[in-house]
Amino acid sequence: MATLPNPLPTLAADPSGRSLGLRLPLGRLIDATDDGPWHEPLLWHAEQPVSAGNWTALGARAGRAGLLPVLLDLGGHQGGPQEWELMPGEMSYPGDHDAEEVLADFWDEYAAAGDEWPGLCAPPVRTADPDSRAAEVADLLAEERTRFKEPHLALVPARRSADIPAAIGWTGALNYENDVAVHCAVLRSWEDRFGIRVVGLGFDSMTVSVAAPPTTPEQAEAVAAEHFAFCPDTLPQDGPDALRDYAKRLIAAQTWYFWWD
Repeated sequence: MATLPNPLPTLAADPSGRSLGLRLPLGRLIDATDDGPWHEPLLWHAEQPVSAGNWTALGARAGRAGLLPVLLDLGGHQGGPQEWELMPGEMSYPGDHDAEEVLADFWDEYAAAGDEWPGLCAPPVRTADPDSRAAEVADLLAEERTRFKEPHLALVPARRSADIPAAIGWTGALNYENDVAVHCAVLRSWEDRFGIRVVGLGFDSMTVSVAAPPTTPEQAEAVAAEHFAFCPDTLPQDGPDALRDYAKRLIAAQTWYFWWD
């Protein structure tokens, strides 16, 4: 996958991050993959769980250094990212995929026979700055500790937030798609239309913040169709009303949560 120059090797000699304009807490560089150590660190994460305000304190300065923040759950039964069987060498470049084609293909594979792909939802009006909304959601995850048992702040060398899963070779959706860059193409489209940011990753789960959520039932049902194609396990039940019932939860929602079985 095409990436920016990786600033993380600098942290091996300077764990404080001062040479990058950062003041980092004690942390760890991760290079472990399914095929053995990667040729350079894939990510850095703090040793201690995140606290409210950490994302805001570090996020903007890290961005100027070529690193983007994300919360990683180290408290799941699969452990932390060094045990997630990351596969960066198997990932393509998100920009090589068309988001609507990706979703339409997934829809055709997983939707009920005869249900036609409804197309992409038009962009709603933004109700917040995307980066500010991401910081708010990160603080919420830090405080509630429900979806994420032990969230740690991580930094990833990526061009944009949507590319973070592909940049580290995340395999949370492996049962549905081997190349997470395909999902990242959709995340890029959601960045453009809904102002999303990838705020949290677990072994097989993803939380994104939303700066332009749907505000009408029609918009919400269109977004729900995209969510189902993106992650079929999103819908908690089957049946003709499942998509409509799920859509009701999306109106004005500031976070979207996905989990792949």
